[in-house]
Amino acid sequence: MEKKDFEAWLDNISVTFLSLTELQKNETLDNLISLSGAVQLRHLSNNLEILLKRDFLKLLPLELSFYLLKWLDPQTLLTCCLVSKQWNKVISACTEVWQTACKNLGWQIDDSVQNPLHWKKVYLKAILRMKQLRDHEAFETSSLIGHSARVYALYYKDGLLCTGSDDLSAKLWDVSTGQCIYGIQTHTCATVKFDEQKLVTGSFDNTVACWEWSSGTKIQHFRGHTGAVFSVDYNDELDVLVSGSADFTVKVWALSTGMCLNTLTGHTEWVTKVVLQKCKVKSLMHSPGDYILLSADKYEIKIWPIGREINCKCLKTLSVSEDRSISLQPRLHFDGKYIVCSSALGLYQWDFASYNILRVIKPADFANLSLLGFGDIFALLFDNKYLYIMDLRTEKLISRWPLPEYRKSKRGSSFLAGEMSWLNGLDGQNDMGLVFATSMPDHSIHLVLWKEHG
Repeated sequence: MEKKDFEAWLDNISVTFLSLTELQKNETLDNLISLSGAVQLRHLSNNLEILLKRDFLKLLPLELSFYLLKWLDPQTLLTCCLVSKQWNKVISACTEVWQTACKNLGWQIDDSVQNPLHWKKVYLKAILRMKQLRDHEAFETSSLIGHSARVYALYYKDGLLCTGSDDLSAKLWDVSTGQCIYGIQTHTCATVKFDEQKLVTGSFDNTVACWEWSSGTKIQHFRGHTGAVFSVDYNDELDVLVSGSADFTVKVWALSTGMCLNTLTGHTEWVTKVVLQKCKVKSLMHSPGDYILLSADKYEIKIWPIGREINCKCLKTLSVSEDRSISLQPRLHFDGKYIVCSSALGLYQWDFASYNILRVIKPADFANLSLLGFGDIFALLFDNKYLYIMDLRTEKLISRWPLPEYRKSKRGSSFLAGEMSWLNGLDGQNDMGLVFATSMPDHSIHLVLWKEHG
């Protein structure tokens, strides 16, 4: 058939075909397929694949594609990235999807990062770290050796760990290298706190002392307690040092002169923890920016305004049982907004603005767990055998790490948490350095450290 005649015939057939019913169209196609040979069937197969398989992700506007992708879980999205280069490009650029996935894993989000491909990479890094936590492979251990007697006091700050011992010395260690930077002669240390220039120690000899790191010189001595000093805190801006003692009192001192400014009474047990912290919320009793003093004993947490008034009044006393039947464990978290403490009944969180209990967290077998650190996303806990990480959004334990038989202490000074910014959410940079430290019966310090990313 000539081309001209064929084109006219095809036009007539097409017009007739379009006038048929759907059933008649199907019967016509069936008849034509039955008359076709291998060449025609192959041609039909190749064209049907193109006609039927539409790449909707490529055809849709980008905004609609992103909207559809938000309904898929991250693992499915990663699988979809393997479909084609175009799919991988579109899915990887869906910032909101990957940011949400990171948040769900407990990751901090920096909205200032504009690179559209950044957050998929962050998610891949995050899921690896969370898998390591679930599989108990996120940490590694190390030891510090140098003391010749019981190590009781520990304090950590910015990659440096201070240890105070019954061998009448205090040492400052670089955790990353395990090297001792300073070692000075002191009294027996029950508690320590330091900065770049000085070390403050509370002692079993009932005194507090301030030492210069560079020379080892005692630059101030604070005398007045009649029992061992178990906790100290200080603030250079206020020129104030506070101390909690086995004599049931809290003393407020002038840091520069050593003069006792105030003695706070009301505790009926050893004061094992004092915290000096700037308030971040407003209430009838305090405003943001005010400095607040917290002191804790076996049964109660007392809240004080920090000032030089002789007759300083306690603002509030917190406890978990009115009849003092339930004791508090000797760890206390206060960030200016919330107070957190653990007991046999669970982990208690108070709102600092109202002093009301916000929640009590009690997972299975909580009775033996002690608080180490508390953040917006995670909490760090431990017992006689393991170090635990809890996801505070679900109140479930998501990871654990075995601990050796450490030297137990009723007052809790022989163990501490290391870096704690990651408790407010991991970010790929803050999961490094010290996680936990405890003193051992052989006078060494056992360290649990973040393992580097795989």
